[in-house]
Amino acid sequence: MAKRVGDRLRLPQGPVDVGALATDTTPGFKGGKRLGRESLQSLAPTLSDLQERLFAEGVTGGKRSLLLVLQGMDTSGKGGTLRHSVGLVDPQGVDIRSFKAPTEEEKRHDFLWRIRQALPSPGYLGIFDRSHYEDVLIVRVHGLVPRSTWARRYAAINRFEEQLTAAGTTIVKCFLHISKKEQKRRLLARLDDPTKHWKYSPADVDERARWDAYHEAYQAVLEKTNTAHAPWYVVPSDHKWYRNWAITNLLIEHLRDLDPQWPAAGFDVVAERERLAAT
Repeated sequence: MAKRVGDRLRLPQGPVDVGALATDTTPGFKGGKRLGRESLQSLAPTLSDLQERLFAEGVTGGKRSLLLVLQGMDTSGKGGTLRHSVGLVDPQGVDIRSFKAPTEEEKRHDFLWRIRQALPSPGYLGIFDRSHYEDVLIVRVHGLVPRSTWARRYAAINRFEEQLTAAGTTIVKCFLHISKKEQKRRLLARLDDPTKHWKYSPADVDERARWDAYHEAYQAVLEKTNTAHAPWYVVPSDHKWYRNWAITNLLIEHLRDLDPQWPAAGFDVVAERERLAAT
């Protein structure tokens, strides 16, 4: 039996050295960019069918959902994943949320309050473009709250995710891992293309100066929140085409595990055909 992509990308529990994790490999795929893109398109009908079945299940009273959590350094490809992987399915069953700096109202609540407001409804494929993990990443790196505050949040996140999975939400957490060299190349490409200037911010260079601090913060996240009910998947993301292919496979594998079925008709099909024929 072929090894699943998820098995290849799933992070083992225990100590983590983020700097030692590969960024330019293609676990589970033999071939280059052209074959990778072709393979991605060949996966589209399968992903679309499974996602539509989950949505139909939710519409008819099902309680299950799937939440894809995307985390990574700037330019790691969270937006690209949305376009090329999540973009393969019917958007009516997708709920995309992006978490920026908290509003004044959000600051008056526990850090998970705004996350709870954004959870996917039954039947939905929810996407977090950044997530509750920002509250132990950027908050830590920039010293926005005391260490005693963010240090308690790992346990709170684990409890929250355990409750979420128990309620019927499957969580797929992906760390889009790129090298510092590749990030520089992508930022330079934005500067070289006037149509991409809107995607560039001078603050990106300031954040690069904190590269080691972010790696240290990610290392803590991967070690402390890599649980059996919500494991981390490390997706080598120097190759954009592989990142998209890998995440698409992760979604397919988790949806297959859920095995959503088309709901049975809640009416007499034969009688309805007769009624319709008479009109």
